[in-house]
Amino acid sequence: MYRYDCLDRTLVAERVAQFRDQTRRFLAGELTEDEFRPLRLRNGLYIQRHAPMLRVAIPYGVLSSTQLRKLAHIARRYDRGYGHFSTRQNLQLNWPRLEDVPEILAELAEVDMHAIQTSGNCVRNITTDHFAGIAPDEIVDGRALAEILRQWSTSHPEFNWLPRKFKIAVNGASTDRTALLLHDVGLGLVRDAYGEVGVRVSVGGGMGRTPMIGHVIREFLPWRHMLTYLEAILRVYNRYGRRDNLWKARIKILVKSLGPEEFGRQVEAEWEATRDSPSTITELELQRVCAFFAPPDYEKRADVDPDHVHALAASLPFSRWAERNVHPHRVPGYAAVTLSLKKTGVPPGDLTSGQMDFVADLADRYSFGELRVSHEQNLILADVRKSDLFALWQEAKSGGLATPNVGLLTNIISCPGGDFCSLANAKSIPIAEAIQRRFDDLDYVHDIGELDLNISGCMNSCGHHHIGHIGILGVDKNGEEWYQVSIGGAQGAQASLGNVIGPSFRAADMPDVVEKLIETYLELRHEDERFVDAVHRLGIAPFKQKVYAQEIARAA
Repeated sequence: MYRYDCLDRTLVAERVAQFRDQTRRFLAGELTEDEFRPLRLRNGLYIQRHAPMLRVAIPYGVLSSTQLRKLAHIARRYDRGYGHFSTRQNLQLNWPRLEDVPEILAELAEVDMHAIQTSGNCVRNITTDHFAGIAPDEIVDGRALAEILRQWSTSHPEFNWLPRKFKIAVNGASTDRTALLLHDVGLGLVRDAYGEVGVRVSVGGGMGRTPMIGHVIREFLPWRHMLTYLEAILRVYNRYGRRDNLWKARIKILVKSLGPEEFGRQVEAEWEATRDSPSTITELELQRVCAFFAPPDYEKRADVDPDHVHALAASLPFSRWAERNVHPHRVPGYAAVTLSLKKTGVPPGDLTSGQMDFVADLADRYSFGELRVSHEQNLILADVRKSDLFALWQEAKSGGLATPNVGLLTNIISCPGGDFCSLANAKSIPIAEAIQRRFDDLDYVHDIGELDLNISGCMNSCGHHHIGHIGILGVDKNGEEWYQVSIGGAQGAQASLGNVIGPSFRAADMPDVVEKLIETYLELRHEDERFVDAVHRLGIAPFKQKVYAQEIARAA
């Protein structure tokens, strides 16, 4: 993984010192709240419902065991002993004291971490595939280019005050595990007929109040021009993006108003005029950064391990876990493992400080001391020997991290919601827990099959409800918390936005609503048909009929 050089350390240290003085001045009354707000946001600090919230950057989701232990220490010393992994591959601390935040940032800097640009109207944390570098279907490892993007975007003077926040995802595999088309810019790494690496550029995706699927504006861009082309995109956005209306300031609104073709034409014109700028990536620079992502010292092993095969046959629980939480690896004899943060009764994405230390130990013993954070709010051990899987499973199970539900209904993606966020209309965590408890029968959940359920507490869609096969959105209805349900959302190459099935529901009704949706699917599905595919084939009508049957009968 990337390690800071003297320039990185100097930049981060200066930012910590700067924010320490800004915080002191604010607490002394020398800065007003309006003056302090943009300063704290640039350092990842929000003021939430009950306390400040600090969002720590985990660039492209790569984390060392040393860094995770530091996060555990910070959570114990400055917070309430846990952290929340978000859909942006970041970690959020929900209870730090404002006066302690400069100290937290200083401690993060000790292990090459920061909170810079995790909020504010700037380029946010760059995300990528959590299986980058090890996926069998990978075309290009995107981590080096993602790191180059991080260095380019950090405190970029031209793009430090954009009309609105700006999110970039990089995907280098044939399977899109990053929701490329739902980002302001999605960069899909591809190869042409001659094997040359290029970038397929999509623009104008996003969720929130006005969800949109992104548009491809360039099918193949030579990799060395990735930054110069992004500069052209951001200049067009900076020039014409709206600053008079918060809800219409995202680039997706500009792309829609101009039309994708005209927006693309303006970007191409801007790029042609500036393409030979100093931001052109050289082969030497790419090689320098790629060296940080050299593969670990893999052993030469047979792909089929007899002990692993025996364990699969001897233990049904282990076999069930391996089916859902163990993933293919490009190196024979190795596998990637998801440590589930979705145990029933635990807020999705939460990890205690004790568990952080525990996972760091697992990473050291089983995965070369490195972890990945997925946008599904789980942790990944990327390089586990197949011969170690049974032992790892036993240890993960003892730590409450071996729930075999990856890709299933109870692997719920959820924002913190109204329990913490001042923007939320309704709570998310209690709804997630109630649904998990209703479907706490693993055999039943496995029979249902692949199903993504996403929950957001407000229209900002931090829980990505728009692309959930079942999406749940908290809404305010006469001062009470209600929940709107959509079905049919999906990410990937065939990304789609869910359709709302009808009027919203009370919190107490939500497990029943989900159960009725599942019953409809099980009654009408074709063999081996996923829930989302059944929705696309049938439309929402039969699901709506089942869910609202009593109301329809009363109306009749």
